[in-house]
Amino acid sequence: MARTMTKGACMLCNANVSKAGMTKHLAACVAKEINPGRASDTQKATEGRIFHLIVEGRDQPQYWMHLEMPHDATLKKLDSFLRDKWLECCGHLSAFTFQNERYASHPSPDFDRRGMNATLGKVLTQGMKFYHEYDFGTTTDLVIKVVGERQGKMKGTVRLLAVNDPPLIPCGTCGKEAVHVCSECVWSSDKAWLCEECAEQHECGEDMLLPVVNSPRVGMCGYTGP
Repeated sequence: MARTMTKGACMLCNANVSKAGMTKHLAACVAKEINPGRASDTQKATEGRIFHLIVEGRDQPQYWMHLEMPHDATLKKLDSFLRDKWLECCGHLSAFTFQNERYASHPSPDFDRRGMNATLGKVLTQGMKFYHEYDFGTTTDLVIKVVGERQGKMKGTVRLLAVNDPPLIPCGTCGKEAVHVCSECVWSSDKAWLCEECAEQHECGEDMLLPVVNSPRVGMCGYTGP
């Protein structure tokens, strides 16, 4: 797929904003955020430092999202969210990489991999870029950037702030919008992307087809969406 700049939806005000403008938009949106009539949520929320993160496909930057997470949330919570939103298909292993340090879903001292119980406040700093891998065979690679930090209240451990609009992917045969992708051909041919009509004629057969979903894991392994 060609790399494209996209727009996305702000979860706070429903505005449609460009990828380039979303960080600035969200800073303003969070600053003026008011939730009247939701005292119960406010009471349950905890005061503390909150990170603003951008997650995108390492080789597919047209897939991106903005998150907020408190300092005391763990890497395991972030891993679980990424799996639920974008990645999980077959219970594969995963890991975060910070320069020379790795934090893995299945830690191993023999391979210099720590566990994911470390809190974000211990490992993240403003401006940092780090990486996430899911599935060490058919790997989906993500880049995560710390673009902001604020003091405030937050209920829960992850809040989705914004997500990209689904990219329009043309059928590699006829040019219509693709709704299927062949997991066999996706590595080698644009004709892996198929509209409904062309999918019926695809030589690899129905068993190899996966749905086109809004995720950098589209077309990989057995991924069918969140």
